[in-house]
Amino acid sequence: MPRYRLTLEYDGGPFVGWQRQTSGPSVQAALEAALAKFVGEAPESTAAGRTDAGVHALGQVVHVDLARPWQPQKICDALNYHLRPDPISALAAAEVPDTFHARLSAIRRSYLYRILNRRAPPALEAGRVWHVERPLDVAAMHDAAQALVGHHDFTSFRASICQARSPVKTLDRLAVRRVGDEIHVDASARSFLHHQVRNLVGTIAQVGLGKWTRRDVERALEARDRRAAGPTAPAEGLCLVDVGYPAA
Repeated sequence: MPRYRLTLEYDGGPFVGWQRQTSGPSVQAALEAALAKFVGEAPESTAAGRTDAGVHALGQVVHVDLARPWQPQKICDALNYHLRPDPISALAAAEVPDTFHARLSAIRRSYLYRILNRRAPPALEAGRVWHVERPLDVAAMHDAAQALVGHHDFTSFRASICQARSPVKTLDRLAVRRVGDEIHVDASARSFLHHQVRNLVGTIAQVGLGKWTRRDVERALEARDRRAAGPTAPAEGLCLVDVGYPAA
């Protein structure tokens, strides 16, 4: 039974998240329905990251096991046909060894959080950015973000429903930069806690607004208490950009 690695792009707005749920449409359910129409079976799919409701993806990685071999481009073409009109695109497919696991084999996940920082609301980018009207101090945000990089107990930035066994994670990168009217926050780590990126962004935004200092962010981290950190940034600004795997 050959295993295939799929790379997906999707708009998370219409979905309750990646994972199949009874409360509404999910990316996983849409993908598996498209696969069933194509191959005549109902294979289960496993994703590198279970993105939340409203969170987007440019490079979500999924693996599926199919009953027979298919040409990778045929898989992409068939999926893109059967996925319509859902805002999901299959960008690439490749046959991989059965030892490959989209979630467990991943060694890096990279996210981009976009803040539209201007008075006027978004027209073309509505649903894909967090609109913050008040000016944000990007340099102060970046400086405070560096206090969060490294190996820490991230309890203060963890959702109450998080199912991870440990709150201890290594945050490899948290960089803040301005791109025109937008502020981009790049976050990379082997893995993240539930809502961790959105909680990190919501916290350093308090610094950008002048309400907090870097020391306040450090105290929030040290507190190991979700109530000590800033608010959770909206889901629509977050996008899973890339998933890294060992070169072999």
